[in-house]
Amino acid sequence: MTARPENPHQARILRLLRQDGARSRAELGEVTRLSPSKLALELDRLTKLNLLESGGLAASRGGRRSGIVRIASHLRFVGIDIGATSIDVGVTNGELEVVGHLSKPADVRDGPEAVLEQALDLVGKLRTGETTDIHGVGIGVPGPVSFLDRTPVSPPIMPGWDRFPVRETLSREFGCPVLVDNDVNIMALGELHAGLARAVGDFLLVKIGTGVGCGIVVAGEIYRGVTGSAGDIGHIRISDDGPLCTCGNTGCLEAYFGGAALARDARAAADRGDSPFLAERLAHEGTVTAQDVAAAAASGDAAAVRMIREGGRHVGMVLASLVSFFNPGLVIVGGGLAGLGHALLAEIRSVVYQRSLPLATGNLPIVLSELGDTAGIIGATRLISDHVFSVE
Repeated sequence: MTARPENPHQARILRLLRQDGARSRAELGEVTRLSPSKLALELDRLTKLNLLESGGLAASRGGRRSGIVRIASHLRFVGIDIGATSIDVGVTNGELEVVGHLSKPADVRDGPEAVLEQALDLVGKLRTGETTDIHGVGIGVPGPVSFLDRTPVSPPIMPGWDRFPVRETLSREFGCPVLVDNDVNIMALGELHAGLARAVGDFLLVKIGTGVGCGIVVAGEIYRGVTGSAGDIGHIRISDDGPLCTCGNTGCLEAYFGGAALARDARAAADRGDSPFLAERLAHEGTVTAQDVAAAAASGDAAAVRMIREGGRHVGMVLASLVSFFNPGLVIVGGGLAGLGHALLAEIRSVVYQRSLPLATGNLPIVLSELGDTAGIIGATRLISDHVFSVE
């Protein structure tokens, strides 16, 4: 059974060391404001619980050298980031540094048993030669997750996943705590822990992949809403007579832009002959994808550049309203289509800065994620380590 801290003081110490790495006892005393005897007691207890270990002696600060403590090196957390078309799996240490990462194409529509089996296979490959136990597993899925029981609820692009017991299934496999969340929320947690948002308490993480979603962070915490559906901006309607969306409504943002919508529009452009690049790719491969649009735009294909800009305009329209409403300190754009790069980002910025209130955008950075496909992995392990490093 995974050891847990026994009181709030121990929980705070673990979280400090997880975020900042090894620290001296003197530094911990200054930050926690615990007396030397109380701090020594809590550190000794955490060491006996195999959650901390000694890291030698710190440099002298004018007196007796203080001992260094750090998260136990044997701790391992697993992050599983399931997307609509891929699976990323990573193993981290207790400080959430990625020590192993594998990914593979996958189709979430194959159902939970098949997809989770592939995820377990990737975890098994990462653990080859590892002698340490897994202390917790965090998993993100590309659909709504109930905050009450941590199960997927009526996910539009995930047939067979509704109310599937993901948490219980993986708990049986690994014999450790497991937590499930929406994939956009875990990306936001990844940015909060190790990305551009480390020093920002209030920000938005917009994921543009097969669909579009938004992670909302308020005062350093994910805001999930009452039931867990906050941030589902892909299904905000931007037109009454737009394309049909996977949710059954028409005119949703996701129906206009996202991996699936961009592939649809790319096929139409290739069929019409508007894009020589995409027409050639369609003739050769039999299909065209969002990645083909990116390649076409990079080669100067006018139709591809137009599609990207139009998509950025639609995202910017929705985001402008969110910025005026929420007034974030930072907006991060991530997900597979963030790879479309600065053509997409420039259009989003242009619309948001033009349409949002000047007071909200005067000092608002809108940037591309620098974590790439590790954002979800780090965020998933942050999710489960928050649980493991808390008082039961």
